[in-house]
Amino acid sequence: MEEGGTVHKKHEREAPPHSVLGSLRALIPTHDRVAFAEALRVAEQQANKLLHLHGHPKLPIPAELIMELPKVTVEYTRHIVSGATFWHHHRQTWIIHLSRSDSPRRQRFTLAHEYKHIIDHGRHHLLYKGTRRTTAETQAERAADYFAGCLLVPRQLLKRAWHNGVTQTHRLAELFHVSEQAIEVRLRQCGLVHNKRRGLGSLALEDFPS
Repeated sequence: MEEGGTVHKKHEREAPPHSVLGSLRALIPTHDRVAFAEALRVAEQQANKLLHLHGHPKLPIPAELIMELPKVTVEYTRHIVSGATFWHHHRQTWIIHLSRSDSPRRQRFTLAHEYKHIIDHGRHHLLYKGTRRTTAETQAERAADYFAGCLLVPRQLLKRAWHNGVTQTHRLAELFHVSEQAIEVRLRQCGLVHNKRRGLGSLALEDFPS
């Protein structure tokens, strides 16, 4: 999540169009009629674009794909929360805090989640409107989770592994180096298994595009 009140848009230099961040932000529609399903499609497009810019890395998707980007600094803390992001004006860099107590797999997911907040910074009003059941802030968190899933468990690579006979959750989790829960969610999102129970994945899935 982004730390409230810490990030100031006026302090952030707009990323040039040719930069990685600029190219990902360029995928965000400029009109104000974006439905949440479209916002999620944009999140997947951004994840695929980042993978493409990195040269389609082999599995597992390396965390360095984000950690080595310019103006991104990852710091490990003992805070209870898994992650937080803010713009450091004096250092002129985005700071992503990850929890030392989290497993490496969770840290990878949190890193990708927090980077989506960086992409969205200053553009939340275009992507997330909220509904009678869901706040705009909740939609932003779900979109960040979706981006992280799409980046670390790309749809095409997951389907390829599945059709090659790798169908056990723990084996897929090892292959993609994510949690089994993340794999279960991605399997449902990609239509490889049916959503038989309510849980974290299904709560986010109900608003996701088919």
